[in-house]
Amino acid sequence: MQSIAPSELWLDTGIEDPQAERLYRAKYLADGVRGFDAITDAEIASFHDTGFLVVNEAFTPEEVQAALDGMMDLIDGVYPEFHGIQFEAKAKDLLPTMSPEQKQDVVRKLMSFVEYDSRMKAMSAHPALLSVISRMMGETPEIFQDMALIKPPLIGREKPWHQDIAFFALPGSATVVGVWIALDEALIVNGCMHVIAGSHLAGPIPHFQRRDWQICDSDVSEDVVAVPLKPGGCLFFHGLIHHGTPPSHSSLRRRAVQFHYKPASVAYTSEEERLALFGSEGKDVTC
Repeated sequence: MQSIAPSELWLDTGIEDPQAERLYRAKYLADGVRGFDAITDAEIASFHDTGFLVVNEAFTPEEVQAALDGMMDLIDGVYPEFHGIQFEAKAKDLLPTMSPEQKQDVVRKLMSFVEYDSRMKAMSAHPALLSVISRMMGETPEIFQDMALIKPPLIGREKPWHQDIAFFALPGSATVVGVWIALDEALIVNGCMHVIAGSHLAGPIPHFQRRDWQICDSDVSEDVVAVPLKPGGCLFFHGLIHHGTPPSHSSLRRRAVQFHYKPASVAYTSEEERLALFGSEGKDVTC
């Protein structure tokens, strides 16, 4: 097992606020189709209208287990050159004494791992997955970000409401597609995804550094849709849709992987252009 010096640790620095849980009182539960083959042109049109599409049983139990095995190897240090692990700050002093099984329950995020683990790469490059994204974009998709998102049991904090393109130096008009794949059952109680249907149509809005880089709480709609998923289910979502996840109050694990794809023809912009779209400074707005 790889040993990580405390000075080298990547720790989550987000702020917790129990009052923010009111922002996740879902009015609706998302429904979906069963399997990639069930996605018709009507589902593609619905994705563009609502900003999201749920596909249940998208991946087989064997594919899910392979991804979980890959995740454990990444956490356990099987790949010595891989350092993209973010831990919950509360666990900093405990990490040196933890077993791999215990350590996975204090990991918040893994990043940039598909070139290290072939099982994770296979999921990100699944032919049926890429075919759906190609239909959504109208051109060839190109993966540009890979993450594993983990809500550690009982201590997994909120990910505040945000738009994903706010984090990327890409044009706000680009059809960026995120894919969130459940490896454990994702429930409201352990922090499943929540979205605001149709919110992507309003375009980029200012983000603020509060509990995280986020949409102002006062700008979050009350028309919240919760997206519970069984293992192997996935959520396609537009890069501009407002979404977030509540904290976990459950002893159940909530492990997931998330990939982002852009149209291959879309070029990156600059940090200045990104902040001109999403940064609060100079916009005469407050939060």
